[in-house]
Amino acid sequence: MEKALTISCINMVLNALMAVIKIAVGAVSGSGALVSDGVHSVTDVFSSLVVLIGIKLSGRSSDRRHPYGHERMECVAAVLLSVLVGATGIGIGTAGLRAIAVTQEVVPQPPGWRALTVAVISVVIKEMMFRYTHRAAKQVNSGALMADAWHLRSDALSSVGGLVGILGANLGVAVMDPLAAVVISLFILKAAIGIFADAMRKMTDRSCDEAFEKAVSECVCRHWQVRGIRELKTRLFGSRVYVEVTAQVDGALSCREAFAVARTVEETVRAEFADVKDCAVHIYPL
Repeated sequence: MEKALTISCINMVLNALMAVIKIAVGAVSGSGALVSDGVHSVTDVFSSLVVLIGIKLSGRSSDRRHPYGHERMECVAAVLLSVLVGATGIGIGTAGLRAIAVTQEVVPQPPGWRALTVAVISVVIKEMMFRYTHRAAKQVNSGALMADAWHLRSDALSSVGGLVGILGANLGVAVMDPLAAVVISLFILKAAIGIFADAMRKMTDRSCDEAFEKAVSECVCRHWQVRGIRELKTRLFGSRVYVEVTAQVDGALSCREAFAVARTVEETVRAEFADVKDCAVHIYPL
């Protein structure tokens, strides 16, 4: 949890610095693509803030009104993030289309090589941020942090689009710069849809994949008194998992012995699978 919070704070600071540099250089050089990419970085600051708040709230302990915890707050943060990112993409795309129409009438001055240098640096930094954030999100299993990681990857791709646009404008193809802004908006919208879809999947009590359920089954069946599994159900709750399993045991076992089997299996599953928040084991006598 602390690692996810630290990474979100680092991302906020880096995005804020990059936003200021891109917008300033883009405005001076007349590059619409670089200004658009800078505005995108501004939304990155807010998206990192949303992720930060979501992670903080999801880490709160269970209480009387929320007995299952607050893990779904990460999903809420991801949904808000997707809306913010989508709105930004639409705005940048609309501005780019308007600029294309203007470019047909008036040929603007090329952005210059300063804008190109900033675009190159942006691509490198964004890709590094993506790789670091993506690796950390997998380690801590944070859906909101993973959404922020893929948002950073879309930023890197959009920066590549901006780089191509600025390069084209410098070479005399003026329409390339606003066209790049439109392409950037498409990448942003794609990222927004992906973030929203992933968050909704985690908010609808979806079961885990077959590989995970098979691994849990094998874990349960390793107990020497478990003869088989009658039923296994899993449920995603934000970034965590609830497991409910009906284990078959010898009918001659006493209630105390059957309870001991259930308790041991529950503890084993929780210990072996870090994503499992709770495991309920029911006994079915043969």
